[in-house]
Amino acid sequence: MFYETLAIAGRKKETEANQRIARIAAHLQLSNLQMEESSALRRAECRAKGGSPGFKVAILGAAGGIGQPLAMLMKMNPLVSVLHLYDVVNSPGVTADLSHMDTGAVVRGFLGQQQLESALTGMDLVIIPAGVPRKPGMTRDDLFNINAGIVKTLCEGVAKSCPNAIVNLISNPVNSTVPIAAEVFKKAGTYDPKRLLGVTTLDVVRANTFVAEVLGLDPREVNVPVVGGHAGVTILPLLSQVKPPSSFTPEETEYLTNRIQNGGTEVVEAKAGAGSATLSMAYAAVKFADACLRGLRGDAGIVECAFVASQVTELPFFATEVRLGRTGAEEVFQLGPLNEYERFGLEKAKKELAGSIQKGVAFINK
Repeated sequence: MFYETLAIAGRKKETEANQRIARIAAHLQLSNLQMEESSALRRAECRAKGGSPGFKVAILGAAGGIGQPLAMLMKMNPLVSVLHLYDVVNSPGVTADLSHMDTGAVVRGFLGQQQLESALTGMDLVIIPAGVPRKPGMTRDDLFNINAGIVKTLCEGVAKSCPNAIVNLISNPVNSTVPIAAEVFKKAGTYDPKRLLGVTTLDVVRANTFVAEVLGLDPREVNVPVVGGHAGVTILPLLSQVKPPSSFTPEETEYLTNRIQNGGTEVVEAKAGAGSATLSMAYAAVKFADACLRGLRGDAGIVECAFVASQVTELPFFATEVRLGRTGAEEVFQLGPLNEYERFGLEKAKKELAGSIQKGVAFINK
């Protein structure tokens, strides 16, 4: 009887050990469908021991130049409990690498179109940096045909698998991809304009940095509203509304505006064919994603700039400050008083934006 009891206890321990191993394997090797089918633990139920409470976040394009540093920074975010990494290549390797970090978020990898639905099911926030990067001499319009198709496919997946998720769209050209996403969601009957946010935070990050250099301040003490869009002259920093309040000479205003508008080109040229703004974009994307998660949590007074459905101008989409909350962009703020230079810049921005928005809408409705 004694030996029988020992044998039963041994088998129980062995079973528990096998279950623990299966749990770990299930989120490290999700591309192995045979393993998933043979395990009693389904992906939705699989959770690493000790996982922290928080939100479920998916990154689509997680193996790319922006996606990898973005995934690492989101793995470090204490508001994230589950992090899904999706790409058409290399996501298993990125997943295995990041899964070794001793932070609370559980990382799971998904590879290829056949696993897109699984990657998105149950997500609270979806971040989309997927697409090809800009190369020297390339405009954001040159990216359009490739990235438009990618965004369309991914947003169809969102509409099907997590229609209530907040979507942070990074894929360029944002001025066109946000309207594309809106049209996809409209066709699926899931469109909620508050939940679709084009990420323009990098323009704000650059503006804060460049203005701080001129003023001799710590960039973390500076806040520059940047409105309009996310390409060239559509990027309009409102230097008259800088905090702390500051005044600039006409020469400083011209220099700062041009540098903020051409910050992306500055990085593309400096990298000389080796890439675009990936690290600063990942930092900006995480800064914005964190604001969205704090809004989802119910924190008050979360205000960031984003390219959203808007009635601030006659255009259907426009970047301005928004208040983030449990349902996304819960309030879109007006522009406030503009000086003559900014009013002139606004007209130029709107003219360019109108064409980019229409181009995105036409892509879906052609």
